Amino acid sequence: MIYTEFSFPNDSHIIWSLMIVTYPYISGIMAGAFSIAALYYGFGMSSLRPVSRFSLLVSFSFLSCATLPLLNHLGHPERAFNVMIMPNHRSAIGGFGYIYMVFLTILVLIIWFSYRDEVIRAANAATGLKKRILEASLLWNLNSDSQTQAVDRIVVFYLVAFGIPSMAVLSGYVGFLFGSLKSNPWWSTPVMPFVFFVSGIMSGLALVTLFYLYLGWFGHLEKSPACLRTLGALLWFSTVLYIVLEAVELLYFYYESSDAWFVISTLLLTKLKYSFFFLQLGIGLGVAFVLLSAMFALRVDETTFAKLAAVASVYILFEVWMMRWNIVVGGQLFSKSYVGFREYHPQWLDQEGILAAIVFTLLPFLVLYIVTRLLSVHPLPEEDEMESAGSPRVVIE
Repeated sequence: MIYTEFSFPNDSHIIWSLMIVTYPYISGIMAGAFSIAALYYGFGMSSLRPVSRFSLLVSFSFLSCATLPLLNHLGHPERAFNVMIMPNHRSAIGGFGYIYMVFLTILVLIIWFSYRDEVIRAANAATGLKKRILEASLLWNLNSDSQTQAVDRIVVFYLVAFGIPSMAVLSGYVGFLFGSLKSNPWWSTPVMPFVFFVSGIMSGLALVTLFYLYLGWFGHLEKSPACLRTLGALLWFSTVLYIVLEAVELLYFYYESSDAWFVISTLLLTKLKYSFFFLQLGIGLGVAFVLLSAMFALRVDETTFAKLAAVASVYILFEVWMMRWNIVVGGQLFSKSYVGFREYHPQWLDQEGILAAIVFTLLPFLVLYIVTRLLSVHPLPEEDEMESAGSPRVVIE
């Protein structure tokens, strides 16, 4: 006799809810924004110069808020500091804490060295308390000449070199945790860390593209067709890579056809039929890929290119959020019996409800607004700083 729709009495609740969806969404945007800065400062992709420093500020703003959904999810968020004072090398969340702190330190140092010359000029022009605060932020070193500027650029280059693997580990860490949980067949796949990483890069590229179009429209950033086309090319490439990874993952489950395929196929064809196939793959990924492909295949003019890039970016941001939802929440919809299914309907005012998810998602934008009031989003004057740092220049026309 085959029993269907059976769940154990103690197996009827979703443990990881909207907060665990929100965290990888925020951290993914952080990774995508940093990748833009890394391509400019580390690989000399000069076409990204107009958005290089702004992408650093976007990455910092989202990174500074990335842990807040996790802390809200914890019953005792004050215990999070125990990760640092009582290290445990076998603790998954402990490893995340150290990776997070390493990358945060690297990112802050990159921003500090990138803006040091401007802050020195502001400190020399300031008076009173403002001058003392600026001097303290510079560690009371106001020396600025061509030699120190060259050293700053070299330091930024090497910090970016260390930051790239740190960013990749931090962004893919959630996927690693999900992929290593053998008790859940929807998560337990070696492709999972790469799916999280590439989708995060997509979302960060999409958000920075939207910001660049918005700020360029109002004259806050330099309009550059080469920069926009480079962002579009990066979006298209990451989207294609993401499609390949998603296809490989599904083909892996289907070809293996293990005992878990019964519950995975049932899950996809019932509970996730609408959110996975229609919203994530159809509306989000499908429309975005068609628009991005049309941007280059049809050789549209600059205005049309910008409009298509903006619409495609919105769809990508939506698709990545749905991907997080389908993996995190969708992977918990089937019970341990493998034949029963749970129900999850998030409430608006719960501790981990819809309103809390909206607040934590919007909070990085508030941080970004404050940061951009303090630091300029404009790129440095066009000069040969990349050659002085010893990195090659790459231009995408």
